[in-house]
Amino acid sequence: MRAVRMVEHGGPEVLRYEEVADPAVGPHDLLVDVTACGVNFIDTYQRSGQYPVSLPCVPGSEGAGTVTEVGSAVTGFEVGDRVAWPQVPGSYAERVALPAERAVRLPAELDSTTAAAAMLQGLTAHYLVTSTHPVGPGTVALVHAAAGGMGLLLTQWITARGGTVVGTVSTPEKERLARQAGAAEIIRYTERDIVEGVRAATEGSGVHVVYDGVGRDTFEASLSCLRPRGTLALFGAASGPVPPFDPQRLNSAGSLFLTRPTLAHHLADRAELEWRTGELFEAITRQRLRIRIGESYRLSEAARAHEDLEGRRTTGKLLLHP
Repeated sequence: MRAVRMVEHGGPEVLRYEEVADPAVGPHDLLVDVTACGVNFIDTYQRSGQYPVSLPCVPGSEGAGTVTEVGSAVTGFEVGDRVAWPQVPGSYAERVALPAERAVRLPAELDSTTAAAAMLQGLTAHYLVTSTHPVGPGTVALVHAAAGGMGLLLTQWITARGGTVVGTVSTPEKERLARQAGAAEIIRYTERDIVEGVRAATEGSGVHVVYDGVGRDTFEASLSCLRPRGTLALFGAASGPVPPFDPQRLNSAGSLFLTRPTLAHHLADRAELEWRTGELFEAITRQRLRIRIGESYRLSEAARAHEDLEGRRTTGKLLLHP
């Protein structure tokens, strides 16, 4: 089969589209023909070596497709089932063997391409608004990169739960997308200071929570935008890791909370995976949550997808199609 493989860390050029051996299917596995797989910032971190992974490897960790083989010990799945998965290494490939416990069957109303686009970002948005800082009526949240794949999902989900979103974007086009998703206020950070914009939007109070997937470039502003006892949920580092800082600052700024959550710790067991995906799929099929696919690429174009993502030339979700 064909897959994207890397044998060294580096820039997008280390992603090689080549022939590899078919994956081995164990007794607890499913073999799936991949319809689409998602491209995420964590893939670029692993490619660059910021998050070290064992080499050589096939990158990618989410996707959707059709089951073509069922392991001898697997129950509950059949050949022909349409499934999706989060956090399964090796997803940039034509076929993936994955543990059955990491797969979820898709409802008839949900197409495989949309499911592939929704898994990591949709489940991340779910735990951020339900578990990291539960959003409800009256919650005011700052969402960085509000027109990106994560930003659009967070904005929609916060708004659906009764919260108010102040979003940051870089261009008028991205502002339009964020407002369509439900953002009440937008700050174009290329034209206005973020802290000044947030203070103006909240009459000087600041926000209850900042959802920050950018990291180094926004961290200082994120802290300064919080009201006393506010929460900074630092769930990514698209601009690079945050330098060390003195925790005493959380005290002096108003007894702030800082957390660095990750999806793996919010899919602790099968029950939690089914709960989160169930609510995600229901939100999509009932059109409370719209998945915007920004760009689709051939699997052989993985390097270009990484270049576009890191260059912040995209909105919405990026997908690879074998």
